[in-house]
Amino acid sequence: MATHLDLEEQEQLDALKHFWKRYGGLITWALIAVLGIFAAYNGWQWYERDRSAKAALLFDEIDRAAQAGDLDRASRGFGDMKERYASTTFASQAALLLAKLQFDKGQPDAARTSLEWVARQGGEQAYPIVAKLRLAGVLLDQKKYDEALKALPADAPPAFAALAEDRRGDILAAQGKKDEAIAAYRKAWTQIDPALDYRRLVDAKLTALGAAPSAPAASAPAAGASR
Repeated sequence: MATHLDLEEQEQLDALKHFWKRYGGLITWALIAVLGIFAAYNGWQWYERDRSAKAALLFDEIDRAAQAGDLDRASRGFGDMKERYASTTFASQAALLLAKLQFDKGQPDAARTSLEWVARQGGEQAYPIVAKLRLAGVLLDQKKYDEALKALPADAPPAFAALAEDRRGDILAAQGKKDEAIAAYRKAWTQIDPALDYRRLVDAKLTALGAAPSAPAASAPAAGASR
């Protein structure tokens, strides 16, 4: 009985040796590949977290400089941000912050350059859209109306559609295109939540152009009410 079991175990060992001889190398390389991918993924995750943490610290420096009105320091910080962490969302945030400071300091062309950089970056959709809306505002302030219209986002997502139409109305109104401005403002007005104060601003613009939105119809007297 013991001999029979020994022979069976020997056959299993021989089969295992044969299998390993034939497929062992392939299995080993497959394991190495899987482990390598796992290690690379973990390494990349660590690298991204490290970059994000460092970019966040640099953004804080730029934010403090902007709050202090220190344009030179903010510009230097953003230069470092572009060089090291251009692909992070902090870079887009920093550029928007810098553009506002540049505009406030009377440097609209510099603000335009910063905003155009964000618009080209892509990344999270909100930042390029915000940059384009602000860029259109800068160009409107410079009376570059045709460029301002071109700067507006072509297909703004629903969250920004009303803002884009409102800005379009501002540009058209500045060009003296009253009917087109009214049409744009009406689009904005209908897309804004009635509970938001911003809708009242658009309402005021329409009213100023002689096209105040219609007031809700008065409720009919309840049936059977006494006369």
